[in-house]
Amino acid sequence: MIFNPQALFSDGTQMYRNPVDPKENEYVTIRFRAGRENLDEVYLVCGGERQKMNKISNDRMFDYYEGGIQLGTERIEYYFEIHCGTFVCYYNSVGVCDTIENYYNFWITPSFSTPDWAKGAIFYQIYIDRFYNGDRSNDVEDDEYFYIGEGTTRVTDWNKYPAEMGVREFYGGDIAGVMKKLDYLQDLGVEVIYLNPVFVSPSNHKYDIQDYDYIDPHIGRIVKDEGELLKRGENGELLYDAKHPNKEATRYICRVTDKENLEASNQLFIEFVEEVHRRGMKVILDGVFNHCGSFNKWLDRECIYEEAPGYAKGAFISAESPYRSYFKFLENTWPYNT
Repeated sequence: MIFNPQALFSDGTQMYRNPVDPKENEYVTIRFRAGRENLDEVYLVCGGERQKMNKISNDRMFDYYEGGIQLGTERIEYYFEIHCGTFVCYYNSVGVCDTIENYYNFWITPSFSTPDWAKGAIFYQIYIDRFYNGDRSNDVEDDEYFYIGEGTTRVTDWNKYPAEMGVREFYGGDIAGVMKKLDYLQDLGVEVIYLNPVFVSPSNHKYDIQDYDYIDPHIGRIVKDEGELLKRGENGELLYDAKHPNKEATRYICRVTDKENLEASNQLFIEFVEEVHRRGMKVILDGVFNHCGSFNKWLDRECIYEEAPGYAKGAFISAESPYRSYFKFLENTWPYNT
């Protein structure tokens, strides 16, 4: 018998998990697909217990196995153990594997339900910086600040291929640009707009969030634009303090800490969502709440908020910071504890 791993399949849809959105204490039927007459045994493994699955049907190409899980009130995880002769492997949410990592197990959260409007809806994901530049006044400038070893770059040729370290290259896409393309999105039949992170962040992808309270003015509105860009020397080298390279990035500091810019950006986003809703579409935000970056105001490793009015000291700046307990420090060397 030749093992056929490509025929193996299961997921969280109704054919392989029923009900899809089970309630607490419900019984859930779990199914698994394999190549026709290709396996000896399939086990459903949940909570450390192995349950042999029954072959319930087949067609010209596949066999279908079935088992079940009795839910309680807590989230459960499961995976499949597959036997083909003396060969044993496993199947989880990423496919066939030879070892089990719990992170990739299938899971069920009792009483969690997907809203009806999302089922079968057409989603359109937007990486805002690379979508459409609708407001050039908010574009990130060349050398506006120091990020991952170099100054930022403002891309003027929209068709330029991204650089290898393109995380600090900014093409200028923004919320105004998405608003200007709503007719286009609607004509495509889009029902849900899924936005990559939109909160204040130094990167173009914005997964290293700097301030969870506000939309980034670089994709929102900049109404107060003061301060200086970083400077370069005669040979083109960036001039900066190696310990605190962004202390002199005063234009960036103004753009992302001034409340006029932040509140104007939030207001623009409100207007955007209202217009999307008026058209019968919905908006989903990509929330990144499990980590932050060195620019984050709670840490302030980049000294962006140190002198900005209205902000508490970050945990990097002061041991008395209200955010001190958010981070683990190996040394007691404040101020500027690395």
